[in-house]
Amino acid sequence: MASGSNSLWKAYRFPIILLTAIVIGCIVGAVMGKDALVFKPLGDVFINAMFMVVVPLVFSTICSAVANMSSMERLGKVMKSLVIVFLVTGAIAALLMLVTVTFFPPAAGTNIQLQAPEDFQALRTADQIVKAFTVEDFSLLLSRRAMLPLILFTIFFGFCLQTLGERGRAVGRGIAVFADAMLQMVKYLMYYAPIGLGAYFATLVGDYGPNLLGAYLRSMIIYHIATFGYFFVAFTVYSWLATEGKGVATFWKHIITPSITALGTQSSNATLPVNLVAAHNIGIPKDIAEIVLPIGATAHMEGSCLSGILKIAFLFGIFNIPFTGVGTMTTAVAVAVLSGVVLSGIPGGGLVGEMLIVSLYGFPPEAFPIIATIGFLVDPAATMVNATGDTCSAMLVTRMVEGRDWFDKAVTAKEIF
Repeated sequence: MASGSNSLWKAYRFPIILLTAIVIGCIVGAVMGKDALVFKPLGDVFINAMFMVVVPLVFSTICSAVANMSSMERLGKVMKSLVIVFLVTGAIAALLMLVTVTFFPPAAGTNIQLQAPEDFQALRTADQIVKAFTVEDFSLLLSRRAMLPLILFTIFFGFCLQTLGERGRAVGRGIAVFADAMLQMVKYLMYYAPIGLGAYFATLVGDYGPNLLGAYLRSMIIYHIATFGYFFVAFTVYSWLATEGKGVATFWKHIITPSITALGTQSSNATLPVNLVAAHNIGIPKDIAEIVLPIGATAHMEGSCLSGILKIAFLFGIFNIPFTGVGTMTTAVAVAVLSGVVLSGIPGGGLVGEMLIVSLYGFPPEAFPIIATIGFLVDPAATMVNATGDTCSAMLVTRMVEGRDWFDKAVTAKEIF
């Protein structure tokens, strides 16, 4: 029993410490009221430090990942199918949450009067779209306000390094070391996170009252209802499509253990060994499983697509900006898919995705810890969806690569357990 308690503490230690600090900060803010503003500098130090590292972090991690990606050309049909499945399932998850938050706004009834961006417009014109994706000078890339152009430039630069062969890979290895150093810096900065976020929320609650806490509770209820609904309905549909209805029971028989493992460990990578066993028992070919599942563990996060829309809608509500319009919602889905499918493939992708949301929509820096906290709160359920979605994606890729009768062949070959 003690061993189980220790493993539970080990798995959830940092989120527990961080959430405890936030709760203490909220209590302090509620008790002290406006006097809690004395803690504001402690919170500002953390926010500024995180924004300070984001540009070099984004450049180094994405560039090293692309530059050192040597096996992409050999993946052939499997890789093409994988990309299609990842993007489509991520978009479906984002659209589901978009519909949910449209009918049930996560920050409804919240009135804390934060300062909204003065020039806010959600990519409604061609000129705005150009400005969102590009900058007119290289120096402008070196700013968190140009996050999307920075990401696109970095991917292109990494690709160019890859085309240079060994010379490019040598540079890529050097950038990988730089990326490791930036991740180490983030790791050290996170030691200060309980103090910084605790102080920030003491200030926030002290200034705006406990109304914000009610918005968080409402958001968590909305997210978990939508997420568990997606978990049971979408994955049943995907497994039905992959096997023409013949393998749904087999899928659910073997996926429960990986799902519970992901929920408990909050790590798709930690769930990978269990997921590979489940894929074998379902009958997914070994070579496909060993390509799709490891890549999916780092670059396919349907739960993150769900939470990305929630974070955007939450910020719109907190800042009293209507979450309406085709441009606004199209951008929201694109950002959620980018965060959940593309950026999740790099270390610190969740952080980068949250930075992207704040910078792309022009929200002030204070918005970052607000949605970063949502990330911590939704992480267990999101990871469960992420890991389960990887196995479902492997089934869909198998259908596209092996043909519609792949499951029948697996049953005939007695590869189903």
